Amino acid sequence: MPRLTMENLLTPQEIADVLGVSKSTIYQWTHQEYIPHIKLGRFVRFRQSQVEKWLTQREIKGRKSRSLNIDIS
Repeated sequence: MPRLTMENLLTPQEIADVLGVSKSTIYQWTHQEYIPHIKLGRFVRFRQSQVEKWLTQREIKGRKSRSLNIDIS
């Protein structure tokens, strides 16, 4: 029988510390369903892998060239 492994669940404070935002911001984001989370009764927890995926989806790639194209019309 395969061994069941579970990813550690992070608390709102742990996610807030990692992202550099306040814990109240994390609660606001969960209320707005902005950040992926798990509700366990009255507790909110986060899978690190899901938060990392969520962050990757919001990543903005930088320009490939150093020059700016400015249109002066």
